[in-house]
Amino acid sequence: MRCPYCRHADSRVVDSREADDGQLIRRRRHCPECGRRFTTVEEAVLAVVKRSGVTEPFSRAKIIAGVRKACQGRPVDEDAIALLAQRVEETIRARGAAEVPSHDVGLTILRPLRDLDEVAYLRFASVYRSFESLSDFEREIAALREAASSKEAAAGGRPAEPSKRAGGEPAEPPKKAGAAALTVG
Repeated sequence: MRCPYCRHADSRVVDSREADDGQLIRRRRHCPECGRRFTTVEEAVLAVVKRSGVTEPFSRAKIIAGVRKACQGRPVDEDAIALLAQRVEETIRARGAAEVPSHDVGLTILRPLRDLDEVAYLRFASVYRSFESLSDFEREIAALREAASSKEAAAGGRPAEPSKRAGGEPAEPPKKAGAAALTVG
């Protein structure tokens, strides 16, 4: 590491410490030429490789923006979205790869988003997986229903807990088909 004071090409590490939950390493260095000390910060950069081949730094803010758009008008609070983005980033970083395809980032978002809100999941999946017809939606809804019934069976036949709104209040019960009839006279 070049000394910022005298530009000498070599320096000695005096102390190293992890910061930001191990994402950063702060190193205290000493220059043998001028005798001054300075600090460097090293960060492992996670890069996302887009379909076009362009590489850009990973951005948690982009995940939050995409999930927020999918959750627009849904009873999902900002904290839940931020937590989802954090979990996605942790999952991707845990793989240990310096570069990750954007497709893998999208796949990593889908699972926790499905658990957070099924409608937001369908919105995100429809864009991410480029749904082109109604049958694509029907196929995905069938998969969601199958997963829900599997979850119910694993819970001992008990129905899943009713979904809750952002404030913790129960969601409105689903309306039955044909419950509200409109008569035109």
